[in-house]
Amino acid sequence: MEYTLEVVIVPVSDLDRAKDFYAEKCGFTVDVDMQMGESARVVQLTPPGSRCSIALTQGMAPPAEWVTPTEPGALQGLQLCVVDVEAAREELAGRGVEVSPVMHLGEKGWTEGKGDTWNSWAYFKDPDGNGWVMQEVPSPLAQR
Repeated sequence: MEYTLEVVIVPVSDLDRAKDFYAEKCGFTVDVDMQMGESARVVQLTPPGSRCSIALTQGMAPPAEWVTPTEPGALQGLQLCVVDVEAAREELAGRGVEVSPVMHLGEKGWTEGKGDTWNSWAYFKDPDGNGWVMQEVPSPLAQR
């Protein structure tokens, strides 16, 4: 049996504001923007080159016995892997995203600047405070 992670629900308070942030500022592709009934809507977006999308939803609470709702801003540590963290950071900053400097973890803790392979990171948050991590990887996923 193969299990693939393909969609992560990101809790947001304002669907249109979040859609604009992820599409316009982060460059994610809008795959779906669908109104389902009077009060339910889903917006699905995919980061460039990713096999996993995010879903922003409104009025679509899953059955309470199976899933505990998450408050907007509570999701932390979503990780995007990039082959050049400095270029990715500059691209996001150029689009208006507030993003941390590139950092690495060393003997004295977190230090600004690139580290060795797998040890260069940058961080940003969406308008609700959901936290994202960008990690530099040595090659694209298809080559690893």
